[in-house]
Amino acid sequence: MRRLLLAFALWLPALACAGPLQPLAAADVPALLQPPAHGARILALWSLDCAYCEPNLEALAKLQRANPHGIELVTVTTDSIELRAVIAARLRRMKMDGYPARAYAEASPERINLLLDPDWGGETPRVLVIHADGSRRGISGALTPAQLRKLP
Repeated sequence: MRRLLLAFALWLPALACAGPLQPLAAADVPALLQPPAHGARILALWSLDCAYCEPNLEALAKLQRANPHGIELVTVTTDSIELRAVIAARLRRMKMDGYPARAYAEASPERINLLLDPDWGGETPRVLVIHADGSRRGISGALTPAQLRKLP
């Protein structure tokens, strides 16, 4: 019984770090870019060292909460999935841990950048909006109130 409790105690922190954060490999990108059945999917691309990313994520979460049936919000950090615990902690601190979250899982992040958006240079924050009709729009930098109103 003691061994079982010890094993459970060692396993519990790993479970807590797992959360909704999933790896994003090149093979996963086409599914992520598929248009949603209705409304819009917003991919919020961010990184741990980005000064403007947290306010962008907070604004996007507020927008999604105002339109939960019309907007699907997915966070994608350009940081490596190897930093899972740090990324998960940051998402929790920002209260973004309830949204689907992905982290890069390839040795070449530039490849994923190109697959996500060929017009993107890798700067963060970046927002990619994918509408149900298949149209897409990318915006780099801190979002203005006017840009936020035009997103969905």
